[in-house]
Amino acid sequence: MGVIGAGLAVIGAGIGIGQIGGKAMEAIARQPEAAGDIRTNMIIAAALVEGAALFAIVVALIK
Repeated sequence: MGVIGAGLAVIGAGIGIGQIGGKAMEAIARQPEAAGDIRTNMIIAAALVEGAALFAIVVALIK
């Protein structure tokens, strides 16, 4: 069962990071002058999602 939980965590993280990237590209298309700030926030948000996914994988594999 731990492998299923780890797989779900990876799928969720992939979807989340994909949406972060997509929304960031839309925002940059609307306001090109804010690209640097948007990119920085996108990287921070993606890192937080990745960290939560890693935590979920570890918890799923321990149980």
